[in-house]
Amino acid sequence: MSKSLNIIFAGTPDFAAKHLKALIESEHNVVAVYCPPDKPAGRGKKLTACATKNLALEHGITVEQPVNFKDKADQEKLASYQADVMVVVAYGLLLPEVILTAPKLGCINVHGSILPKWRGAAPIQRSLEYGDSETGVTIMQMDKGLDTGAMILKATCPITLTDTSASLYEKLAELGPSALIDTLALMASGDYQQQAQDETQATYAAKLDKAEAELDWQQNAEVLQRKVRAYIPWPVAQFTFNDAGKEHRIRVWQASVVENNSQQAPGTIISTDKHGIVVATAEQALRIEMMQLPGKKAMAASDILNARAAWFQPKQAINGSI
Repeated sequence: MSKSLNIIFAGTPDFAAKHLKALIESEHNVVAVYCPPDKPAGRGKKLTACATKNLALEHGITVEQPVNFKDKADQEKLASYQADVMVVVAYGLLLPEVILTAPKLGCINVHGSILPKWRGAAPIQRSLEYGDSETGVTIMQMDKGLDTGAMILKATCPITLTDTSASLYEKLAELGPSALIDTLALMASGDYQQQAQDETQATYAAKLDKAEAELDWQQNAEVLQRKVRAYIPWPVAQFTFNDAGKEHRIRVWQASVVENNSQQAPGTIISTDKHGIVVATAEQALRIEMMQLPGKKAMAASDILNARAAWFQPKQAINGSI
């Protein structure tokens, strides 16, 4: 097989587009790009193309947008490209076996975790939420399971104490394309191995739900601080504040763990100062350093205290604990 591969690329968001860009700039030939149909967006609900489609069109690459691959005509169309391999990155559609086996070398996927840990929809967020010390990308041969395929290559990076899902996303968006190009070089040479995943080590990264964003002050501060970092940029950790019978949802964008030498019950404000609002938790305390009031921009907690000091008085309970 020649060093240059004919590739079908399937992906949707900016994360996928970064991988497509690396392929376009490589020695390989992208014969077609697959992405979901355009979706309405914005106030006018105008049909809007995804990042991957826009990049493909900029480079004159044919774009296909099937709703799914149940239609035989869509299956035959993909097969007609006679690709060596199909690269799938955050595509969002399930691929039937007829598609998985259509390219000569099958389909490979770039997954944002160190498999078999964190299979599923939200690997970046779950790795942060559960306190992992590192993450990475795994390039795997796709099969009929959910992120269960044999692994071809892994690339890792540390998770720092200041990382959020947004910053990890950017790290993996840099790590992934390089790992993908290395993987394709191995596949083009024909000299590569695939490693089966250890099912006993597999964990599942469930899709995020808005209900998870509510901070539970009965948990310890380290858990809450990880949630704050994991839920940026969505759905953003938050708590409910009750002001004279009116509830306000307050988002927390930055927080840190501090010692708690008080006897205050979890969910009680211990102190407020220029560094933020310190709230008691089940173990230690959480200092809220940046937050967002409804309808406002995110601001330093100290600035919010200047205008809303009455809301956050020491020994006052913060509502919303579950």
